[in-house]
Formats: sequence, C-alpha cells, structure tokens
Amino acid sequence: MERLKLVLQYFQSNSESISNGICVVLALVSVKLYTSLDFNCPCLPRYNKVYSLGVMVVPPVILFFLGVLVNRHTAVMMEEWMRPVGKRSKNPAVVKYLFSAMIQRAFLAPMVWILVTLLDGKIFICAFSVSVDPSLFSGLPNNTGLDAVRILAKVPCKEDVIFRNSSFHKAVSRYVRCYSQAVGWSVLLFFIVLGALGRLLKPCLDDQATFLQTRYWSSYLDVEQKLFDETCVLHARDFAQKCVVQFFQDVKENMDLCLPHPHVIQHFAQESDQDQDQDERLHGITKQEQVDQLLQKWYFSKPELDITKTYKSRMSATWKQGRESFLSSNV
Repeated sequence: MERLKLVLQYFQSNSESISNGICVVLALVSVKLYTSLDFNCPCLPRYNKVYSLGVMVVPPVILFFLGVLVNRHTAVMMEEWMRPVGKRSKNPAVVKYLFSAMIQRAFLAPMVWILVTLLDGKIFICAFSVSVDPSLFSGLPNNTGLDAVRILAKVPCKEDVIFRNSSFHKAVSRYVRCYSQAVGWSVLLFFIVLGALGRLLKPCLDDQATFLQTRYWSSYLDVEQKLFDETCVLHARDFAQKCVVQFFQDVKENMDLCLPHPHVIQHFAQESDQDQDQDERLHGITKQEQVDQLLQKWYFSKPELDITKTYKSRMSATWKQGRESFLSSNV
C-alpha cells in the first residue's frame, strides 16, 4: 500500500509522467477498440478501399487530437506562445521543446492503431484483395457469373456462398495478410531504428547545455502554472470566507436579528482568528477590482525571472535576527 501511495505521489508531482501515462492508456484503449469493434468489409470493388482507408485513417486522427487535447504540455505551450511579452521575454526554444514533446506523445496511440491493423491484416485484405492477380491461385469460382474483380472483392467475406467449396479465398487472404504483416513489421522496425538513431545522434548534433536550459525552463513553466492555480484557489477560498463572515456580521449588526444558526458565524470567526496565514495570502486585496487588476497584470506582464529582491530581504532579515540574538547574549 505504501508503494502504491509513493507511485501515485510521483505521478501527481510529475506532469511529464502524467502525460506519458495518459498516452500509454490511449495506446491501450486503441488496441482494445480495434479488438472489440466489428469491422465488416462491404465486399464491393468500389467501396472496399474507401472503407479500409477510412478505418486506417479516421480513428488515428481522432486518437491524435485526443492525445493533443489531454496533454498538459499543449496548454502550457499555447499559453507561452500567445502571451504578451511584458516584463518577461519569450524563448522560442522552449515552445519548440513543448511542441515536440506534445507531438511525440500524441502520435503514440495512432501509431499503435496503424500497427495493430497492419499486423492483423483484415483491413489490408479488404483494401487490396482486388489488386491480386487471380492467375496466381487455383480454384477461382468460374460458375458464379461474376467477373474476377467482383470475386476478388468478395474475398474478405469468406462466408459468401461462392467460396463454399473453394479454398481460393483462403489462399488470397493468406497472400495479402503476409504483405500486410510485412509492411507492419517494416514500419515498426523503421520507427525503432529512427528512435535509436535519434537517441544516439542527438548528443552529437545538439548543444547539451542549451538543451538542459530549454528543458529546465519548460519544466519551470509547468510548475509555475500549477503553483499559480493552487495559489489562486487558496486566495479565492480566503477571500470568499472573509466575504461570507462579513456578510453575516453586517446582517447581525445592521438588522439586529437572531440568526437561525449563530454557530456558523462563530465557527467562521474562530477559524479566521486561528488561521494567521489568511491575511498573508490575501496580500491586502479587499475588492473585486483589485483581484481583476492582479489577474490582468499576471497575464499581460508576467514578473521577470529574478528573485534577487526576495533573496536579499530574507538575508537581511536573517542577519538582523542574528545580530539581535548576538547582542542579547552578550548583555
């Protein structure tokens, strides 16, 4: 149980791991969808390829945009790209890094779908059974009154009456499935080799110092957005609590009425007195206009990445406290 809690805490604290986990889940969902859905080839010369291409293209496109939608890097990248410059300059390398990470994760589920369809071969048979040369196989049904193209188009429908006493459809299906699996394994090998070469050659082609800086600031943007959202929640909670307490106190003072639940006011008042951090989180903001101005300032003019003032103030406070303790000890 403790290990499970540690794993959950790790995924909650690491947005990159969360994105990877979501992409893996989408890939597994794509496999489950393919195995659970029933694909029925129309077995008509004009519609077999259209149907097959639709199955090969439409679901991967849906999975790709779904991967883009659920990826946290998408929101961070778009916010960094569209925000006004203000006091903080933009770094195009960070946007490119976030875009690359988003695209790589979003392509995982579509590629899994395409590989599964190629290795299974049913869609490939439906699409290209018409393109097979029937003279390569024996047992072509000649007593059906249909031409060779229509007979080949019915190969995916193995339960058709014309193939009842013939092994022609099995031979053609096996032949096309072999091509489909060969293409699937070739695509898989290509991406594995491409990924391996990318891993090996990237340190040689890119400046590692620049890459580390880009990765750091991309992680910073993600963490900054998280902390801002959490701080907004805390600030809104304290602001709302102050407004509620003030409302009930004003009602009691102005109208001099007995409230139906006076312990509510007492509870809020005691909680407000006990929590000393509330006033610090409010930062002296007491009106809606001030909140709106603060949020507008954050969007149009984000603070520069410089904490020198905070560091100096803390150092001076520490030095002052140490000096006072030193003087008091000598006295």
